[in-house]
Amino acid sequence: ILYGLHFCNLKLCRYSALLLGIVYGARRYAYLKPIAVEDRRLEAEEKAKQEELKRIAKALEEAQESILK
Repeated sequence: ILYGLHFCNLKLCRYSALLLGIVYGARRYAYLKPIAVEDRRLEAEEKAKQEELKRIAKALEEAQESILK
């Protein structure tokens, strides 16, 4: 009987730890998701700016080449 009681306590502890881990993970995900969305938005803006600068530099280079010819 003592062994059966001990086994039930272990199962209870394991499932409690599992449940707490799931709850913690869900809360952590909810906390980090808006931060990640903002980071992705800022990265997209920065990438668009860099592409625009590259496009302008390429246009200037082509204009310089056409002037020199």
